[in-house]
Amino acid sequence: MDQRAFLEHFERGVERMHAGFARWEPVEPDPSTRADPDQVERVLTELTERLKVDYPYFHPRYAGQMLKPPHPVAMLAYALTMFVNPNNHALDGGRATSEMEKEIIPQLAAMFGYPEETHLGHLTASGTIANLEALWIARCLHPDKAIAVSDQAHYTHARAGDLLRTEIKTIKSDADGKIDLDHLAELLASGEIGTVVATAGTTGLGAVDPIHEIRRMTAEAGVRLHVDAAYGGFFALLARATNPPIAPEPWLAIAESDSVVVDPHKHGLQPYGCGAVLFRDAAVGRFYQHDSPYTYFTSDELHLGEISLECSRAGAAAAAFWATLKCFPLEPERGFGQILGRTRQAAQKWAALLKCHPRFRLTVEPELDIVSFFALPAGDSEPAASAISALTRKVFHAAERDPEEPVYLATLKVDREKLEGRYPEIRWDQPVVEVLRSVLMKPEHADWVPRIQAAIERQLN
Repeated sequence: MDQRAFLEHFERGVERMHAGFARWEPVEPDPSTRADPDQVERVLTELTERLKVDYPYFHPRYAGQMLKPPHPVAMLAYALTMFVNPNNHALDGGRATSEMEKEIIPQLAAMFGYPEETHLGHLTASGTIANLEALWIARCLHPDKAIAVSDQAHYTHARAGDLLRTEIKTIKSDADGKIDLDHLAELLASGEIGTVVATAGTTGLGAVDPIHEIRRMTAEAGVRLHVDAAYGGFFALLARATNPPIAPEPWLAIAESDSVVVDPHKHGLQPYGCGAVLFRDAAVGRFYQHDSPYTYFTSDELHLGEISLECSRAGAAAAAFWATLKCFPLEPERGFGQILGRTRQAAQKWAALLKCHPRFRLTVEPELDIVSFFALPAGDSEPAASAISALTRKVFHAAERDPEEPVYLATLKVDREKLEGRYPEIRWDQPVVEVLRSVLMKPEHADWVPRIQAAIERQLN
């Protein structure tokens, strides 16, 4: 959607909004809220100038962090809803948008294979809050048990453990960055674990834990399983495609997990912040019960604030996601499935190009759309880890400073254990090696990968 079409849609939307409230007499803004037009122009001019120092997160040249532009449909729906500015806490604070949120959650539950009638869930401000809620429920159910998380899991779990005053046990990971099942078996045998956290798309390597194996082990041990799919969750759609471009077993096993988190503001084409938490068994809603005599008086129906830790929550976020799902359904072969297929294709394309180059090496084979790699110093048959790291930093900085075709990536520090078996020629003069990391979240990346590769090669040479 180009800028002209965006503005036309927005203008028509504003007209419809005004028409919907036409029965109310116009209200002139209070003089105290009137801003000087010239000052507004100066402020907005300064704002646009200051924003220019940001990286072009919206452009395919940017493949650094997990930053994906929201779809114009989501931006339009969000902006239009802000004219009302609903709060999806109590139903009377967000009458329309609360219903929209209640329509969204069953769609997310179906994407993960949760039972239609027994799940419970809601949107959150972020994956951090969503994971905190899931681990809070885990602590409520097993107050004297620890929570086990991978050493590759997001750091939010350790912080949540501190907040909840719950012990966090660390599970070792294997060379691919996935949970080491032997170490997990040892921890489960101790009887000290109440919940295991598996990750569907780690933020570093993009690894997908063997959720199907972990589910079998936790079920045998009588332990809960929580899946942090904040980053990779929407790839569950591809697992149900006719010819899945990803290994389907871990994703299909999410249906048997006790809770799952996903971030629509990552692969869901939404503005920040929009996360979501879902529970397979709605009975956990009893832990949310609280009394708010001035809030829940308008209806006997379930108010979303009664099943969330957050109070004020942006109804505009629900409206934006609802509108996006109307245009792009959660289906394997079209809508979001088609979009995710393109980002996966981009990662496969770039991995193939890197493997064809004599000096580039993949850190691990990409499972989703995160590609991490490093370059070998020229003419060095036994490169030192420090030399590889120095070259990584050199290429990283040179690529984003290229005056003709800049490319913006990120870097990642990888432990020796992840690479020494795969690349025995590396001389380990330090315990970690710094590699380049890219997140190909935009479907346009599938067409841009050759240009990105060429730009990186120029910096290498």
